[in-house]
Amino acid sequence: MIKRTLFFGNPAYLSTKNEQLVVSFPDDQPEKTVPIEDIGMVVLEHPQLTITNGLMGKLVNNKVAIVSCNGQHLPDGILLPMHGHTEQTERIRHQLDASQPLKKNLWQQTVTAKIKNQAALLADREIPVQRLNHLSKSVQSGDTGNNEAQAAAYYWQHIFDLPDFNREQKGIPPNNLLNYGYAILRAIIARALVSSGLMPQVGIWHRNKYNAYCLADDIMEPYRPFVDMVVRHIVETEDTYEELNIHLKKELLSIPALDVRIDGQKSPLMVAASRTTNSLFECFAGISRKIIYPEYG
Repeated sequence: MIKRTLFFGNPAYLSTKNEQLVVSFPDDQPEKTVPIEDIGMVVLEHPQLTITNGLMGKLVNNKVAIVSCNGQHLPDGILLPMHGHTEQTERIRHQLDASQPLKKNLWQQTVTAKIKNQAALLADREIPVQRLNHLSKSVQSGDTGNNEAQAAAYYWQHIFDLPDFNREQKGIPPNNLLNYGYAILRAIIARALVSSGLMPQVGIWHRNKYNAYCLADDIMEPYRPFVDMVVRHIVETEDTYEELNIHLKKELLSIPALDVRIDGQKSPLMVAASRTTNSLFECFAGISRKIIYPEYG
């Protein structure tokens, strides 16, 4: 079943009753309810939202990612369960004991999958991708040749038909759309990692001591082109995207439900993320040697 993503951009009081999320409004609107078991992510944007501790407890127990937004309406915090799997301690031990050669191999697989998806997305627009195809086939263990950065330089020059565009966190639009979409994707991957009994903090490649989601940032890399696909559609179809309005956020919040192809089957992206993180655990545990990532197309 596809889990729902709920977005709250207006004042409301969020509580729980009979295993339902109950939404009460400050005016005379009737209450609304949503079964908690149907929810995968909750995005809290408006500063005048109130959420009860009882509801947060039920959401966390049902492995719902709760995303909070800052004053600029951008996601800046994630609440995840502390106990995401019955074998969590054992699984984390495997993760922490992973050897450096294994981590380098996992990163090699990750970069290869990312570049392949970037190439497939560009090929949709009949842009030559021989360069990316070559880079995807020549990624070395640990990506010592820095193929990821080489691919990114070509990719960002061609993904949008915008001559002045550069991918920068604080750059011109559609960087704002990419930032929002990647924040949602990061929450999806972090949720999946916790559900698989892994620690999002301990990465296979990212290791910044100030980053609490290093592993999420590793594993989300091959998923980024799916966000780019949504953003490219917005750029090509919308008259303006200078500011993130409700309409644009609605499109970006469709990312968890996107159909992707993984291991030969179609699956919602949020479900695919759980398959990826479970395959990652199997690599840590020595059960498998391959991370299962979605393929664009």
